[in-house]
Amino acid sequence: MASYETLILDVEDGIATMTLNRPDKLNAFNTQMMKDMIAAFDETDANDEVRAVIVTGAGRAFCAGADLSAGGETFNYDARSPQDQAARAGAGGVNRDGGGLLTLRIFESLKPVISACNGPAVGVGVTMQCAMDIRLASENARYGFVFARRGLNPEAASSWFLPHLVGVQTALEWCYTGRIFPASEAHEKGFVRSIHAPDDLLPAARAIAREIADNTAPVSVAITRQLIWRMAGAAHPMDAHRADSRGIQARGKSGDAREGVTSFLEKRPPQYPDKVSKDLPDIWDHWSRPTFS
Repeated sequence: MASYETLILDVEDGIATMTLNRPDKLNAFNTQMMKDMIAAFDETDANDEVRAVIVTGAGRAFCAGADLSAGGETFNYDARSPQDQAARAGAGGVNRDGGGLLTLRIFESLKPVISACNGPAVGVGVTMQCAMDIRLASENARYGFVFARRGLNPEAASSWFLPHLVGVQTALEWCYTGRIFPASEAHEKGFVRSIHAPDDLLPAARAIAREIADNTAPVSVAITRQLIWRMAGAAHPMDAHRADSRGIQARGKSGDAREGVTSFLEKRPPQYPDKVSKDLPDIWDHWSRPTFS
């Protein structure tokens, strides 16, 4: 595994744990963290031993949002270094939003992504979680879509992700007010799956990851993740029917399908032979990334 400046990536028994690791800065997000997280998701996708990814924070925060050490020029991309601008370069001279580069990478993940929010998560600290699949919260978690209070607009493609999770009305209220709200409200509105005592948070996340790792075919999970996320924005259910049908045709003749049925009939744990790295079927024309323009 690679080493990273702003996070720790650990893989154990098929479960990758990505820990944001700037505790002295409340894990504040900067360009290096963006690069590290994107690279870490590249690594977990390429590693067939990884069956699920858990994201959490070191110390008392999950992620306190953008690093504000540059003061009033924090969000002025024109004032940033050439290296920083190069990392975010887009079409037409537009510097791409770093949170969005991250959430688009999470969106493309071939492994399930579980958020274990251990403390405050505001700004990009909460919008990055919008692109994760299952969100668990500590009793200490706090959330805030604070952009309007900083003279900004929502970022990290959260204007797409958030309404899909909680509906337009709640998304607008949270973003209009920019207020900080507790884990109980996030749970009530469906943003988080469950709330846990601090010491129980990671074990609960690992239990979900373990259920996936021990019982499911990794290629099937990769396809399922893409189907559910991408079809959330489809214009018609026929789009889903086409993709489903291609997937069933490809997977139905796979070694995984034979093993899934045989192990069920023989009442034994499955041993799925197919690998995400080499056996993922091309069931739709989506594997290339859309361009920024």
